[in-house]
Amino acid sequence: MDRPAPGADEATSLRELALLFLRLGTIDFGGPAAHIALMHDEVVRRRKWLTEGEFLDLLGAVNLIPGPNSTELAIHVGYRRRGVAGLVTAGVSFILPAFVITLALAWAYVRFERLPAAGFLLYGIKPAVLVVVVQAIHDLVPRAARDTALRLIGVAAAAFALAGVHELAVIVLAGAAMALLRRHPSSPGTDRKALGLCALLPAAPVAASNLTLPSIFWIFLKTGSVLFGSGYVLLAFLRADLVERHRWLTEPQLLDAIAVGQLTPGPVFTTATFVGYLLAGHAGAVLATVGIFLPAFVFVAAAGPLVARVRASPRAGAFLDGVNVASLALMIVVTLQLGAAALIDGVTIAIALVSAFLLFYVKLNATWLLASTALVGTATQAFSNSAAMP
Repeated sequence: MDRPAPGADEATSLRELALLFLRLGTIDFGGPAAHIALMHDEVVRRRKWLTEGEFLDLLGAVNLIPGPNSTELAIHVGYRRRGVAGLVTAGVSFILPAFVITLALAWAYVRFERLPAAGFLLYGIKPAVLVVVVQAIHDLVPRAARDTALRLIGVAAAAFALAGVHELAVIVLAGAAMALLRRHPSSPGTDRKALGLCALLPAAPVAASNLTLPSIFWIFLKTGSVLFGSGYVLLAFLRADLVERHRWLTEPQLLDAIAVGQLTPGPVFTTATFVGYLLAGHAGAVLATVGIFLPAFVFVAAAGPLVARVRASPRAGAFLDGVNVASLALMIVVTLQLGAAALIDGVTIAIALVSAFLLFYVKLNATWLLASTALVGTATQAFSNSAAMP
């Protein structure tokens, strides 16, 4: 059996990790910010597996490596609790529900030539997701922005993000600014190792326009190895390879694939599952999914032991402080954007207010809150549609 990572609690079973991340992967609508907020609720507030500071350090670390941030955070948590076995268990469990749901939608898409309607489900979930993210930000801000310098860097990071500066540039600049403000003597060797979290996997070349199972795997492996940012950045990468270069998909098919990634719970990167199925059926779906997520497991396994070294080094620790506050600033910007899309009428505003009361005062589990609001939203939409019929 794999030994736990340093600081892991051997009392945490692989079954407990699997059940938690299977549940989160099934109900986690709303994108990476919502996923991170729900993980914070479960592993910091409820289970106390991590402190606020440890959670922020891991959040900062995943922002410095390519791949899906929320999935990598789940993998980090698994590694902290049960070493390599926990790393694999948590990551696969978080990905699996989205993979199964997306595969079913891909089958329906091919069979019926359109996507099943899903807007009614998100109508009630989005306002609750907004409140879950606000709760996580409320808990993390005191630790991340604990002094004037960090607060100023956080405000600047939010301003740059709102101005359209790339997320990675915002994070690296914030870390560098904090390191400059807190210059301390430290071992150059340690700093080089600690800041070496951005190493990239080499990507194998793909033969142009040659649609084979290995070529599908290599394209998605390459994408997962170098991709920073949101699902919209994923759209740009896949469009260049699949639509423009190889012409394996049409523009509408790719947009439908991205929509499925946004509508389903769990990581947005399961867009790869949908695309793989369109290209080569079940085998293509499996290979595309493994290809795009495999680098995340490799990067976390390599970076996980370095997070403690980063915190131990004064200069690298200051860099990580800057990264942490910038990551939180990006979450705040995403929350503002989410609010505009979620609070669209009186019903959604009422759902958000009730959700805030249940989360902040009743301390209701966020997963049950999302499940409940999905039912409320569905019932409301069904009633509205029936009332509108002649």
